[in-house]
Amino acid sequence: MRRVTHDPVIEALLGVLASDADNHPVRVHLATLLLDADRPADALAQATAVLTAQPDNVDALRVAAAAAEAVGDEAKATAYGRLAAALAPPPAAPASASASAVPDTADEILERWTTSEPVVESGVGTLGAAGITLADVGGLTEVKKRLELSFLKPLRNPELRLRFGKSLRGGLLLWGPPGCGKTLVARALAGELGASFYEIGLGDVLDMWIGSSERNLRAIFDTARRNRPCLLFFDEIDALGQKRSQLRGGGSALRGVVNQILAELDGASTDNDGVFVLAASNHPWDIDSALLRPGRFDRTVLVLPPDLAAREAILRFHLRGRPTDRLDLAKLAKITSGRSGADLALICEQATEVAMDASLTSGRIEPITQRHLTDAARAVRPSVGEWLEMARNYALYGNDTGAYDELAAYLKKRRD
Repeated sequence: MRRVTHDPVIEALLGVLASDADNHPVRVHLATLLLDADRPADALAQATAVLTAQPDNVDALRVAAAAAEAVGDEAKATAYGRLAAALAPPPAAPASASASAVPDTADEILERWTTSEPVVESGVGTLGAAGITLADVGGLTEVKKRLELSFLKPLRNPELRLRFGKSLRGGLLLWGPPGCGKTLVARALAGELGASFYEIGLGDVLDMWIGSSERNLRAIFDTARRNRPCLLFFDEIDALGQKRSQLRGGGSALRGVVNQILAELDGASTDNDGVFVLAASNHPWDIDSALLRPGRFDRTVLVLPPDLAAREAILRFHLRGRPTDRLDLAKLAKITSGRSGADLALICEQATEVAMDASLTSGRIEPITQRHLTDAARAVRPSVGEWLEMARNYALYGNDTGAYDELAAYLKKRRD
């Protein structure tokens, strides 16, 4: 049977867009019709035009994924599909009649528990699917090796782990300058573990009322335990777990927060099996030493500004799906040394704004060019310089335990 081409409708929608180019719902509908009419290349062009202005438009991402697959671009199809799934996971299938029946025996109850989806409670923090894995993180080769050694290999080889007595107890601290991908790495690790990602910020814990912060922490850990396997991620742990010796006056209320974290991590009454606890910090020297003892955040991974290969991968990631000219991202990566992942994202955003402005002026899509990106790279200054200067003092004068040896080596190499 001959496929319906929708040609009159397509022509009408093109006419609408000629006078209203920013009508994104119409453009997404047009892309869908073009895909149905066996015109995947045209559909992909329309969908990516929407994504240039709205990178998180799930409908456009889904059309782009299908169109990219139809034209044989599997890499783009996978990237668009993964991002769409991360932004809007497909709804769970409705329960069958047999599943809704009341279980008759204890065995049926236990079987129901083992096969049911975890309870998702998002009242505090953000809990959901990770959506990515380490393969989606550009560069950071040494960081990935450390994560493989500390978490992934022992988890995937339980017999060998038991033979060597390797414990999975304890947490992992990701530290380094801001904007270099600590949260992204934590989310990707959750994806590797097949665990939910439960992100906790400072405002999710601290409360003005006495005792409320401790209760919030208890509720957070309880939620993680009910949703295991779960990767519980604390951002800005240095603010939550400040050195108790430095707390004075009103800040002494944080002593209870530190004590509660310690109790949740290794208290006799807690069961953290299946809960992987990670934290991120820009200032590890401010963290209470009790939190860094064995069984707590006893493993640390330094996340530095991306290297050459990582910068090229990050730039490619942020430019995916956008109309571009022929680009030499390797050359651009060379002139962006010292930029964080956040700096590179800003470079892509500024170049995109220039290209969009040119498109509005000319009345047609003007792609992002090498010149746009080069000019943006020169305008965006490295944001990690101040942090590196501060960290240098700790690496040189506060490194009695060797905790900052890796940072000292990086600073020396950077200076040379």
